[in-house]
Parts: sequence; structure tokens; C-alpha cells
Amino acid sequence: MSTKDVKQPPAGPRAEAKRQAIVTAARELFLREGFDVSVDVIAAEAGVSKVTVYNHFGSKEALFIGVIKDSLDAPLGGTPVTAIDHLADAEDLREALVATARAWVDGIRTNPDILALRNVVGRELHRFPELGEAWRHGSTERHHPAVAGALRKLAEQGRLDISDFDVATLQLYSLLLYPHLVFSAYGTDIDDSLTDRLIAGGVDMFLSHYAPRRT
Repeated sequence: MSTKDVKQPPAGPRAEAKRQAIVTAARELFLREGFDVSVDVIAAEAGVSKVTVYNHFGSKEALFIGVIKDSLDAPLGGTPVTAIDHLADAEDLREALVATARAWVDGIRTNPDILALRNVVGRELHRFPELGEAWRHGSTERHHPAVAGALRKLAEQGRLDISDFDVATLQLYSLLLYPHLVFSAYGTDIDDSLTDRLIAGGVDMFLSHYAPRRT
């Protein structure tokens, strides 16, 4: 299929408002009823037609991925996303990355939707394996554009030496965020002291691994 054959979702302020209404309604229904909630119910809750849902997302699987991405991006709003965007301008990259990571982790820890949606995925994967497939088939730059974009800018400036941005983005997530997701799956939390040590150590490991090579 050529790129011109791929249908683009609606654009513009009115379309974005409808998209947000769909995502909000879908999140609430997925959390309450699981993945098998019908698109008709989601559309009715959002106050749009079923056709509008499909025009924006193409499938229920894609809508579910959109809901997850929206929840993952939510903690990157405001201060965290501003800090990520300005990493390339920071004089002290380590200090800036530690501060950004702390705001990012705090956002994840205080956003119950992320953990709840993760549990929905785990609960539904045996019935709907396409959920995992849909997520795996997307690149990290599609799922985490703010982080991948910041790393790319730093590499272009020569402040980091990154050849594989998919791997680097996932490694940063693994060092900073995934411990909290793993612990939460078992009904426990990582305390503030350990969180601070994980962030400092994770940032140091990441920067050490991707430090520019001296010639």
C-alpha cells in the first residue's frame, strides 16, 4: 500500500476536540468494562458517531493504544515536557536530566490510569493478543515522541553518542520508569529515598553509556 493510500485521521481544532472526547470516554469504559466494550458504546459515551471513532483510530485496537499513549503522555505535560524539550539547551546535562526524570517519575506515580490500563492489558492479552501486537509494531518514536526527540537533538549536538534511538529510549524508560510499573503490579510502591537513588544511578548509567567517544 502506498503512502497516499493510507487514510489520514481528521485534523483541526474541531477534530481534535472529538478525538479527546473519544479517548476520554474510551479510557473510562476500558477501565470499567475491559477491552470487549463495544465501539458503539464508546461512541455514544463520547457523543460522536461510530464512523467518527473509526475515522480517527481505524480500529478498536488502535483506539486502545491511543488511550494508553495518551495516559503515558499525560505526565509529560506541563513542567516535565518543557524540561524534556529544553534538555538540549541545558548547561549541566546530568542535573537537567535528573530533574526531568524526577518530575516524570512523580507524574507516573501519581497517575492511576497508567497502572490501571496496564492491568487491563495484562488481563485481556490472553483473549486479545492483538493488543500486544499493535503496541509492539509501533516504534518508540511513535509511542514516546518527546523523549525520542530530545535524545535525537542531544545526539545531533554531539552531547550523546546514540546510534539506535529505539534502544536508547527503551533503556531510559527501563532505568527510570519500569521499576515503578513492576512494583505496582505486585501492589507495592518504591519509597522516595529509593526512587531518588534509582533516578541518580539510572541517569549516571545512561550518560556514561552514551557519552561521546573521545578520538
